[in-house]
Amino acid sequence: MSSENIISKGGTAVLSTAYLGPVQYFTKFALYSKVYIEQHETYLKQSFRNRCYICGANGRIALVVPVKRTAGNLTKTKDVLVDYDTGWQRVHWNSIVSSYRSSPFFEYYEDNLKPFYNTKEKRLMELNQKMLQLIIDLLDIDAEILLTETFTKHYDDEADLRLAINPKKRLARDDSRFIARGYGQVFMEKHGFLPNLSIIDLLFNEGPNSRNIIMQCIK
Repeated sequence: MSSENIISKGGTAVLSTAYLGPVQYFTKFALYSKVYIEQHETYLKQSFRNRCYICGANGRIALVVPVKRTAGNLTKTKDVLVDYDTGWQRVHWNSIVSSYRSSPFFEYYEDNLKPFYNTKEKRLMELNQKMLQLIIDLLDIDAEILLTETFTKHYDDEADLRLAINPKKRLARDDSRFIARGYGQVFMEKHGFLPNLSIIDLLFNEGPNSRNIIMQCIK
């Protein structure tokens, strides 16, 4: 029996926004019927909100989107602007190409992803949401994705996962519904399997099988 037959999709979850989020992040869209993306929180630095991790020849690489906070430390996530002064788009795309051009499905998805590195979205939320929708479509996951209308500190009926998915393990909240499953990676012989990288690592390496891997990662 496949994982998809075992897992019952339902309920509502609340997630932070994410720039090409990790595999763990995308399991939530396969698990929950409705997912809200938090936009009214005070922006949290050094999180998946503006960064992702990929695997290159020398190991794990952080790709960070530079941002401008319009109200300093009190800036809401929805108001965070993307900073294009550093030319980060060229750096990110070159890193992606260098890391995955020899992967089985790079050419299959290259044209889907490349336009994001040639156009300029004003706000981080706009960039992340458009990338999110692309990935959801490529994974063929049926998900209702909404934005929060106000900030809610505590949720009673929804799964609050805003702090559960964090690049710093010591800060991440417990996530009892996720387990990292192995799959083939370009530099596996050199670095071993690196779990929970950006979703593009899974897509470039596993292609149409990525959805099955995601389902297997749900506990």
